Amino acid sequence: MDFDISWLLLSLPVTFVLGWAASRFDLRQLRLENRRAPKAYFRGLNFLLNEQQDQAIDAFIEAVQNDPDTSELHFALGNLFRRRGEYERAVRVHQHLLSRGDLSSADRHRAQHALALDYLRAGLLDRAEEALLKLEGTPFQSEARLALLANYERSRDWVRAAEVAQRLENAEHGSFAGRLAHYLCEQSAAHLAAHEPEAAQKLLEQAMHNAPNAPRPRIELAKLLGQRGHPDQALATLQSVHDVAPAAVPLIAAHLAQLGIASGQAPQVLERIKAHYAEAPCIDCLEAIVTLETHLGKSPAETRQWYLRHLEKEPSLVAASRWLASEEQALAQPSVQRALEHAVKPLTRYRCAACGFEAKQHFWQCPGCQAWDSYPARRVEEL
Repeated sequence: MDFDISWLLLSLPVTFVLGWAASRFDLRQLRLENRRAPKAYFRGLNFLLNEQQDQAIDAFIEAVQNDPDTSELHFALGNLFRRRGEYERAVRVHQHLLSRGDLSSADRHRAQHALALDYLRAGLLDRAEEALLKLEGTPFQSEARLALLANYERSRDWVRAAEVAQRLENAEHGSFAGRLAHYLCEQSAAHLAAHEPEAAQKLLEQAMHNAPNAPRPRIELAKLLGQRGHPDQALATLQSVHDVAPAAVPLIAAHLAQLGIASGQAPQVLERIKAHYAEAPCIDCLEAIVTLETHLGKSPAETRQWYLRHLEKEPSLVAASRWLASEEQALAQPSVQRALEHAVKPLTRYRCAACGFEAKQHFWQCPGCQAWDSYPARRVEEL
């Protein structure tokens, strides 16, 4: 059978036309898809700017479906899920990113860090620790260590927290001496709960050595020495707080008065507290002065004058309530005294300077925001 070359010549134009048409169709489809993806992406951004997170998530999901290979869209979507508290969905997004073989090293580290944050926000501390440890030696190492430090603090693993804090200090990310002293004090409290006072005392002495200007180790050590029957040593330790951290004196004023009476040094302690009160008047020092003067034999009429002197220096509802409670006429109107005491209670609390959390007692670490040393030594009324 002879081959007819005319058919070949006729097929060439047809093939060209079909190829041209197919290419035009592909280009049109590609343009349509590219048009859809940015449109959904920018629509999601617009929803975010208008604080419409539900609509933004829907738009980003559409954008991811149109372009599943774009890692930035996955990161945006995962972060949105985390902000909304949908931690399980955020974890799935970031785990999907980590499972991709074409992900760059930088994006892989970023996804690992995002996954660790998902676990932290979800309260899965063990999984968060595992994810954060994988970031050692990456550009996210510093952030991971800080998050790991917060993780160990939340779980009250003070030994590991101290190790991470020391690494951060060695890497020149600031001074962690004060926080390390808190960790030793927390470990000391655990030893005391286990009836191991010797081990507790050693840790407090170590904390004093590591952070000589921190008031907490000295306060805790003085309390321990007093419990172990060494009032003189306890008093000397507590008095040293005035030298290294005078702002903390209101926290120790009542304890100073007790130790002064127990050790027979009430007159000396009284003079020391009076000197501090003259420089910085406060309710706690005022109460300690009244306690010591009463112990030393001063009449109620003389001790009551301290409240009036305090009111001359600064208006204080707490001081007025104390003065009124010590007056005989207060007995004639008990309802007035009860109402005043009720009004005074909120003023005698302590308030966190970081988050505003108020409490009846002073905390070294805020129960609300977990910040250290955020509670001033003064009461709410005096702030």
